[in-house]
Amino acid sequence: MGLKHSQPKLFPGDIVEYPRNKYFSHFAVYYGERDGVPYVAHLTCRDSDTKLPLFGRALRSEVKLDPLELLGKKYKVSNMMDDSFPARDFHSVVKMAIDDMMGREVTFDILFHNSEHQATLFRYGVKKSEQIERIYKHIMPAWKKLFDEKKL
Repeated sequence: MGLKHSQPKLFPGDIVEYPRNKYFSHFAVYYGERDGVPYVAHLTCRDSDTKLPLFGRALRSEVKLDPLELLGKKYKVSNMMDDSFPARDFHSVVKMAIDDMMGREVTFDILFHNSEHQATLFRYGVKKSEQIERIYKHIMPAWKKLFDEKKL
């Protein structure tokens, strides 16, 4: 669903995926409309920290509400874990969790706490990143080889 020029139907609590490149996407949770403008909640680096420091960590990150299309015109609904975990109720659980997290300083970590981890944590109460799991299969053998050769 989504991408190209289509506009998928969004429901509060849906995970919205914004493809960035061949390997990675940015993820958000659809929050609903304010004055007719659709908004998403997402984990992002603060404006002053626009580039991720070495090792994929940004110490000053936060959950923000932004207009849906501010993050990109190409997006799709990606409720990837609906078959494995029940989605939590948006109005009684997810919205309160998002509101509670907004403005709080959190650490963004590409491997352990990225935007996909945060989105699945809001929707399912489970922290998971399928994109990291996919690339991890390729990273681990390379790291193991370096460890075995005592180069890392």
